[in-house]
Amino acid sequence: MQYLKDLQTVIEINSFTKNPEGVNHVGELFDAWLQKLGFELTLYKREDIGHHRHYKSKEKKGENKLLLLGHLDTVFPPNKFEYFIEDDTWVYGPGVCDMKGGNIVIVEALRALQESGKEIVNIDILFVSDEETGSDDSKHLTAELAKEYKYCFVYEAAGEKLELVTGRKGVGTFFIDIEGKAAHAGNSYLEGHDANLEASYKLQELVKLTDIEKGTTVNVGKMEGGIGANTISPHAHLTFELRYKSSDEKRRVLEAIERIVSTSYVLGTTATLSGGIQRDVMQTSEESIELLRAIERISEQKIPSEERGGVSDANIVSASGVITLDGFGPFGDGDHTVKERALKSSFESRIELSRKLFESFVENFEFKGE
Repeated sequence: MQYLKDLQTVIEINSFTKNPEGVNHVGELFDAWLQKLGFELTLYKREDIGHHRHYKSKEKKGENKLLLLGHLDTVFPPNKFEYFIEDDTWVYGPGVCDMKGGNIVIVEALRALQESGKEIVNIDILFVSDEETGSDDSKHLTAELAKEYKYCFVYEAAGEKLELVTGRKGVGTFFIDIEGKAAHAGNSYLEGHDANLEASYKLQELVKLTDIEKGTTVNVGKMEGGIGANTISPHAHLTFELRYKSSDEKRRVLEAIERIVSTSYVLGTTATLSGGIQRDVMQTSEESIELLRAIERISEQKIPSEERGGVSDANIVSASGVITLDGFGPFGDGDHTVKERALKSSFESRIELSRKLFESFVENFEFKGE
C-alpha cells in the first residue's frame, strides 16, 4: 500500500514544532503530492517555526467550500523518537495518529477521488506548523481563512470505535503574579506581606470554580514563590489552566478569576493576571449533528460520535462559525509518547469514508441529512 510508504517517509523526518527545517521538509513532500492532484499552494512563511500551507483546488464560484485541516508538527525533539515500524496490525512512530497519519488519509482519499474520474473542486486544505504548542501563531491565520468555508473536517485521530468528534472543551492558560513585601521572619515578621500566603488563598478560590457536572475544571498546575525559610515571601507566581464545555461557563469562570485576582486576602499584597483563552469551546450544535447524519446517509453506516476534553484546531474553526467535525484520522493511541501507534485497518476505513464524502461534496456542494 503506497500510502503506508508515504506515511513512513514523513514519520522518519523529525518535525518537532521548534525544528522548522524538519517541519518544512515534511511540508514539501505534501506540496509535491497535492500539487500533482491540481492544488495550488499559498505559503505563509515563518522563521522560528515551519511555514503554514494553504492548498486550494479549482473553485466553482457561488458554491459552498470544504476545508480539510491538519498540522505538520510533532512533539519530540530530534534524536528522541524518529523511527517507523509496523506489524500485522499496527504502525508505530511519532505522528502516526497525531497527525501525520490523518494528513495521509486526506491525500490518499483525494487520490482515490481523482482516480474515480471526479474533479477536485471547492475542497481546500490547511496544514499548520505549530498546533502542538497551542497554535499561538497559526490560530489567527486559521480563523481568518475559515471565513471562506461552510464546512470543515479535521483529521485528528478517530476514537477507538472510529468516533467522529462533535465537541471539544475550550482551554485557557493563565498566570498570576503576586507582589508582597520581604521581611526577616524572625526580627520583623509583622512588617512583611506574605505573597506565598496570598497565593495559597487564591489557589483555593480558583480550584473552587471547578464544576465537574458542567465539565469545567480549573487546575493550578504550578506554584512558585519566596526566597528562603527565614524571609517573608515578597513574590509568588501561579500557573493555572481552565477547561470548559460552554460559553456560559467560560463567562462565569473568567468573571470569577478577575474577582479573585483583584481581591487581597493578605493585607499589603497585590496581584496581576496574564494569559488567556487559547482555543475557545467547540460546542456540539444542531448543525454539527445534522452534518453527522448526512455523513451516515452518504456512507451508509452508523457513525458513532463523542465529545473530548482535549483541544485541537477544530476549536478555532468552529468558533469562527464553520460547521466542523473532528476525528477523521485513523484510530491510534499513545500519542505524545514513544509508544504512539495507529491501527492499520482504520486507515482503510477512514480513507474510504473521506472518499465517499468528497465525492458527494463535489457533486452537490452540500451535506444533507435527508
